[in-house]
Amino acid sequence: MFEAVIVDAVRTPIGRRKGSLAFTHPVDLLGDVLKQLLNRNGVDPVTVDDVLVGCVDQVGDQAANIGRNAWLSAGLPETVPAVTLDRQCGSSLQALQFAAQGVMSGAYEVVIAAGVESMTRVPMLSTIGLAGTPMTEDLLNRYRLDQWHRKFFDQALGAEM
Repeated sequence: MFEAVIVDAVRTPIGRRKGSLAFTHPVDLLGDVLKQLLNRNGVDPVTVDDVLVGCVDQVGDQAANIGRNAWLSAGLPETVPAVTLDRQCGSSLQALQFAAQGVMSGAYEVVIAAGVESMTRVPMLSTIGLAGTPMTEDLLNRYRLDQWHRKFFDQALGAEM
């Protein structure tokens, strides 16, 4: 088995709702981070096997595979695939775990794990209620969400359960 190693980590400055990053499209925000990561490590982008991006609210500015859109918007090679995944607040951590697993299995040599969210442009829970609800009657009954005065799951409720 191969060993997975984190070579570098880079991020944008931490922003605030409606702060200085509010007018930056999240595709461009992530794209710039990807370019900077490659540049500062002298990595030829064509050597990247995959780009795995965590993003919770994949709607609006963050819809349609933001990981792939950020890679392409940054002018990086079309030959490199990218995927966006949602494991709620653990999305970026899951991207990192998938990346490590890919290296350890020998499927990847160079992989980028990332995450992106713009809480001003795409507020939390933006995906709930756009076209129905993810909650079925069976889920509501199974977990008795009404007793918790909830209409869907959240981290606080999960901790209580």
